[in-house]
Amino acid sequence: MKISIGIDIGGTSTKYGIVSPEGKVLFQGSIPTQSEAKFEDFIKILASEIKKGLDPKEHKLLGIGVGAPNANYHKGTIEHATNLRWKGILPLANSLEDEFQVPVVITNDANAAAVGEMIFGGAKNIKDFIVITLGTGLGAGIVSNGKIVNGAHGLAGELGHTTVNYVNGRFCGCGKRGCLETYVSATGIKRTVYKLLADHTEDSELRSVSFDELSAEMITKYALKDDFIAKKAFEYTGRILGTKLADTVVHSDPEAIFIFGGLSLAGDLIFNPTKFHMEKHLMPVLRGKINIISSQLQNQSAPIIGASSLVIDMINEKESEIFGN
Repeated sequence: MKISIGIDIGGTSTKYGIVSPEGKVLFQGSIPTQSEAKFEDFIKILASEIKKGLDPKEHKLLGIGVGAPNANYHKGTIEHATNLRWKGILPLANSLEDEFQVPVVITNDANAAAVGEMIFGGAKNIKDFIVITLGTGLGAGIVSNGKIVNGAHGLAGELGHTTVNYVNGRFCGCGKRGCLETYVSATGIKRTVYKLLADHTEDSELRSVSFDELSAEMITKYALKDDFIAKKAFEYTGRILGTKLADTVVHSDPEAIFIFGGLSLAGDLIFNPTKFHMEKHLMPVLRGKINIISSQLQNQSAPIIGASSLVIDMINEKESEIFGN
């Protein structure tokens, strides 16, 4: 059986899996991302765990796809990632190629999600779309005429580091101030809750929760119970996201925007204010033409499937070059 490996490197955990050409995850697992002081040791442990699921007699490994923070698609490196303990430029693709002796393609997690959406999800028949990932941070994968936009330095789509407030904005791990992901992400909405608790006197179940204990899931739970602060937090988050999406769409004129990741699981709590404020701030000629849709890959295996789809995309690209299609 022809298979690919998908790896999703997150700030907390790294998910991996073996995937069939139809997008079925045959084997999967995860390891802590930050447990090893040396990047080389992390790679050795990751490779060892993945190899436990490989059967040389049954599996023909075509390649490995990796979604990672600050991934440079052109060089196969992770470069100065703020959410990882290893600093500088990390030779991710070369390290994995040494372990598995197959081609490795890497990109940021949002681009991986976008390719996954295009091959296995809701964008199969859409050539121009954007995927927004709402996790610990905020990422964006931009697809134009059926192709991922990588940019000259492999960093296209870093929407999370566009500026919301450059004067008094929140400090960001990237070194800037007022970045979008400090407001719109699982971490950002936690910061918003504490700002609202300081500014308002209304009763809220969240007043008794410490920052470390607070989670996006908890904020969602209390918002569904009509908690004033929790609902306000989603309204504020959706307003900022919708306003920035109105700016974003003029760059690529997408047919749809897919929202992916933990914070998107709040459903209408985040979608309704986002849609309202995007429409409000869109160029009049674009109003009513761009759909905001929940990703069709919303499950625990989605990051693995998205990353593995990079291999399929790579193979399709090579075949297109050979046959001129």
